[in-house]
Amino acid sequence: MMSNNMPVIAIYDIGKTNKKLFLFNEEYEVVYEKSASLPETTDEDGYPCENLELLTQWIRESYNEISGLEAFHIGAINFTSYGASFVHIDKSGKPLTPLYNYLKPYPENLKKKLYSRYGGEIMLSMHTASPVLGSLNSGMQLYRLKYEQKSVFDRIAYSLHLPQYISYLLTGQTCSDITSIGCHTNLWNFPQNNYHEWVYREGIINKLAPIFASDNVKKITLSGKTVSTGVGLHDSSAALIPYLTNFREPFILISTGTWSISFNPFNSIPLTVEELQQDCLCYMTYRGKPVKASRLFAGYEHEQQVKRLSDHFNKPADHYTTVPFDKHIIAALRLQPRALPKSESSVTAFPERDLYTFSSYEQAYHQLMLDIIDRQAGATGLVLKGTNVKRIFVDGGFGKNPLYMHLLAEAFPGIEVYAASVAQATALGAALAIHPHWNSKPASVNIIKLVYYNTSAARK
Repeated sequence: MMSNNMPVIAIYDIGKTNKKLFLFNEEYEVVYEKSASLPETTDEDGYPCENLELLTQWIRESYNEISGLEAFHIGAINFTSYGASFVHIDKSGKPLTPLYNYLKPYPENLKKKLYSRYGGEIMLSMHTASPVLGSLNSGMQLYRLKYEQKSVFDRIAYSLHLPQYISYLLTGQTCSDITSIGCHTNLWNFPQNNYHEWVYREGIINKLAPIFASDNVKKITLSGKTVSTGVGLHDSSAALIPYLTNFREPFILISTGTWSISFNPFNSIPLTVEELQQDCLCYMTYRGKPVKASRLFAGYEHEQQVKRLSDHFNKPADHYTTVPFDKHIIAALRLQPRALPKSESSVTAFPERDLYTFSSYEQAYHQLMLDIIDRQAGATGLVLKGTNVKRIFVDGGFGKNPLYMHLLAEAFPGIEVYAASVAQATALGAALAIHPHWNSKPASVNIIKLVYYNTSAARK
């Protein structure tokens, strides 16, 4: 039973689809949650984007709602959201533009202009640990405003990444955060640990608020009460925090969804040209340390290929969830020559395989997972080398897939491989980032559920 004035922290977790608000107690249990799915709007070019007006309204109304709940005492607030999204505000705090979609196509002429002026694609990408991703490099959005909408650009007082804008809505404080600045933005020079030269030369620096430590707070008064308020975090960096809190020995986290992203917070080796060309980049921990990461579009390919399998073999769409790991099928398939994708649009060789060569759905699905793990091992290996990693944790969809987990354990025989699950990892990370500022109890060490996979188990 909840006691009156239970100490809690409020966390806003703003995704592309779902907007969530959580209250965590001192044991980091969710004691209240509220969510909304807001309709999109379009920008001046008719391209879909977040409805900033509705989002702003929801943030303010939901806080007013929780501040009136007598059962809780809100001691702190923090924020987390997706990256590569700026809100440009004027001196009065009013947004000057739509919240542009980071998937919006980027003008080739502007891209060439910036890269050619500042050392070329390879050099700039290596310095900023940012592959050439167009609008997904959020600094490029500011560069575009400067050259396409100069009058708007001149009126910008601050350009705030989305987590920091949400913080600003409640606090009135303008800050930048290293996890947002250091995430494939093209803004941060990783070797120099400072903004890149082009940010200064183009006057972009004048639009960026001072950087505020991600693990610190500001004391503000909200609804007549003093509250410790964080600056907000990029969601990928926030999701790492429960693992960094619980494990001291070097590890890799493979976060799986549409993308499978391998994060190594213990790899500070500068990004190489080869790694960059194989879709490696860097994120930042909440304490400002680089996190080398590699991306693989594996979840999307898995989704597309299981549809293909279900159509071909006349099975339900989710039939793959019933397929157990079979070492005999794997052994037989491994006798066949290794195949690599011929098309750049394919992650693995499987989309090019003839399904009539397989005797059953089960055999074909084992081949799909073999092909995925072949590429996954390569991608994870890029961020593994040169580090003394003891464990690999897999969260998200593939962590629940026994074929993926068994095959991954076989691919890394000298490393402990675990399926890991953390309830509301991103929101939890944002709460843990400012733990000492609101919670007198030790940070919980029982927040991650682990299932161990090893090669001997796979061979039984």
